[in-house]
Amino acid sequence: MRQSSLVVIANRLPLDDNAAPDGACEWRRSPGGLASALHAILEQTPATWVGWAGGVGPAPALPDVGTLRLQPVSLTEDELRGYYEGFANSTLWPLYHDAVQQPTFDRGWWETYRTVNRRFAEAAAAVAEPGAAVWVQDYHLQLVPAMLRELRPDLLIGFFMHVPFPPPELYMQLPRRVELLRGMLGADLVGFQREQAAHNVAQLAKKLLGAHATDDAITVGGRTVRTGAFPVSIDVAEMRALATRPDVVTQAGQLRHSLGAPKRVLLSVDRLDYTKGIEHRLTAYSELLRDGFVKVRDTVMVQVAVPSRERVESYRDLRDRIEGEVGRINGEYGRVGEPAIHYLNQPFSRSDLAALYLTADVMVVTPLRDGMNLVAKEFVAAREDGAGALVLSEFAGAAAELEQAFLVNPHDVDGLKATLLRAMEADGDDLAARMSSMRRHLTEHDIMAWARAYLSALDHSGRLAERLTAL
Repeated sequence: MRQSSLVVIANRLPLDDNAAPDGACEWRRSPGGLASALHAILEQTPATWVGWAGGVGPAPALPDVGTLRLQPVSLTEDELRGYYEGFANSTLWPLYHDAVQQPTFDRGWWETYRTVNRRFAEAAAAVAEPGAAVWVQDYHLQLVPAMLRELRPDLLIGFFMHVPFPPPELYMQLPRRVELLRGMLGADLVGFQREQAAHNVAQLAKKLLGAHATDDAITVGGRTVRTGAFPVSIDVAEMRALATRPDVVTQAGQLRHSLGAPKRVLLSVDRLDYTKGIEHRLTAYSELLRDGFVKVRDTVMVQVAVPSRERVESYRDLRDRIEGEVGRINGEYGRVGEPAIHYLNQPFSRSDLAALYLTADVMVVTPLRDGMNLVAKEFVAAREDGAGALVLSEFAGAAAELEQAFLVNPHDVDGLKATLLRAMEADGDDLAARMSSMRRHLTEHDIMAWARAYLSALDHSGRLAERLTAL
């Protein structure tokens, strides 16, 4: 078995679910997803990615993707239900997103979660070179750092939480709260999207473990674990290149024509998830139509909802509710050939997304809670023309960086309506100034800057220095 000096561990391998015609593996890119975030880094850095390939049964043999080696981990049907659909996405996900939906606590799910985490840790231990750096990603694998440290104490272990980390009063609801906290603190460096998350973990370490803890270091079990905020970003150069491609520019023009050449296009691109605030957004837009502030002939809303966790009942219910509400709004306010909302429940290619970003006058990104939200950053990077307005939830991690957006509390429907109107009616010079400032920030804080910041903080000894020279 070949070994690597850099190993990434994540729930899913970064592969498209559909094989290429020649059978080769292709990189899987979802809007704002983990694979998109790491794509630019791992294109340039030889590494091994440990993850689930999708489907159930024995792990398939997979070819390399460029310089990236793939190490698949198998899941049975019962493990998929208990580990992924159960503990990860029906217990941790809602709790970590401020309990927007009530989490479910099932004792059987915990045992499956622990079993699968052990399998990931063992797979990584087998492919890591002596002294390698292993980068564990996200809440699905929160036990892996400590398990990996037991198996391979020689490794440099990093953990990055892509979703929010809840305040102590919410986290304390977890029946297995101590084990989960110890699991994460098995890393040498624990990274978060925002500083508040590191503060929350420090408070929990004091309360549950009796640790000496500050917001940037936790000493427990004779080890010091460093913590901090490392806001994840995007490949700005890639999005700019896409958005200036002649075929993408032409496609954007065709899209606007297909929408009826309205005066204003509002766009939202989300995974279909209850944390994204889609229902609140539809309510606000419906009331703007009802009260006459928005006219169907002049304004069109495009809502892209990329399918997500379709096996989980709560997500199927959400899809049904959203589709019902879109149908109601179009039935009440649309005209023949002129729907009020264009609703698309399907994945989009990167070039199609770039064309949508160019088409939009107002990008509406209003999650109820979000770790970062990279779609907001992609929109800003795409708009080299200086046009466009970004309406952004205060509760998205990106709000801490994109302060020139039209920030809004998405729980406040009246405030959301007023903010949408402000963005639609804003002066062109004001929009250009806002967008220019946000683009400058993204240029300086792109995905490569994120990788350098995190991996340099992880690598005190300089063992990764040569790997980072290309970034």
